[in-house]
Amino acid sequence: MNPSLRSTLPAVAALSLATLAAAAFAAAHGGATVPEPVRVPAGHKLVLETVGVGEITYECRAKDGAHAWVFAGPEAELRGRDGKRLGRYFGPPATWQADDGSAITGQQLAVAPGGDGNIPLQLVQASPATGSGLMQGVSYVQRLATRGGVAPAKPCGAGQAGQKETVRYQSDYLFWKPA
Repeated sequence: MNPSLRSTLPAVAALSLATLAAAAFAAAHGGATVPEPVRVPAGHKLVLETVGVGEITYECRAKDGAHAWVFAGPEAELRGRDGKRLGRYFGPPATWQADDGSAITGQQLAVAPGGDGNIPLQLVQASPATGSGLMQGVSYVQRLATRGGVAPAKPCGAGQAGQKETVRYQSDYLFWKPA
């Protein structure tokens, strides 16, 4: 084998592996690439993929001199790709709790549009986990492939103040740890 070719093979193999991984990730998320604002910083590895299925509650509240549907909190079951329950997501504060008792809370860092009728994509920085288990060591959570979950379209005025409405939603939650 040509010596110069032999020296480039590891780089080509690494590039091919990275390309395959990116293609598999994009395929798992509707073929779309992840928008820059919600990308996880370099130096982290994907350790868990879940699908969150549940509801988001909104409350009609006074806001900026008018009334609007304001996010009150989520309640969703987290399932593995095989459909098996792994835990739940609830808040506020945003909390992901594994069925093994480990849990993280997080602070939103960025959002990107999720498409018409869908809540935004999101990047969250996780706090250190409580308990040991599935959530231990998680540093970032991404919300991708969102479906539904936007505020109700029904009227929200002074006459509806305090009224709560729930809407169905689904999204992928990806958990990342330092590499």
